[in-house]
Amino acid sequence: MSQARPHHARRLIAIGLLIASALMVPAHATLPPDVDSSALPPIADPEGEPNPYRDDPRAITVGRAAFNQSCAACHGIDADASRSPAPDLRRIGRSCGRVPEPDLKRRCQTDADVYFRSTVEKGKIKLGIEHMPPWQGILSTELIWAIRSFVETPQGRSK
Repeated sequence: MSQARPHHARRLIAIGLLIASALMVPAHATLPPDVDSSALPPIADPEGEPNPYRDDPRAITVGRAAFNQSCAACHGIDADASRSPAPDLRRIGRSCGRVPEPDLKRRCQTDADVYFRSTVEKGKIKLGIEHMPPWQGILSTELIWAIRSFVETPQGRSK
């Protein structure tokens, strides 16, 4: 009877380790979306620059398709995060629209764009837990900016 307890304890430890390791795996695989981005003009890729596709209808269409394939699982279909576990990406830079001075507004939008791109490329890790996987090397710069263009477009305009 006393030998059964250590065996039982080892089994519980093994199950606990298995569960803990499963929790450390990202929730979904980071696969590139199956979208045709050939209509988008190539980007020279300077970091720290504003979104070059802002208000571009082609980019918005491509961005919507890429978003719904790669981002919607966490951020909601068509960027509607009302029932999603991840933040509402439509809020990034929203306050820039209220800035009356044009140069300051442009700087605000550039800061929001740089933050968006950096977050998408590097992901988010808080307290050692991955909250968002890094997409660098999976999403091209063109797709990141197309997704940004879609996300910052008022809902309904791109539908």
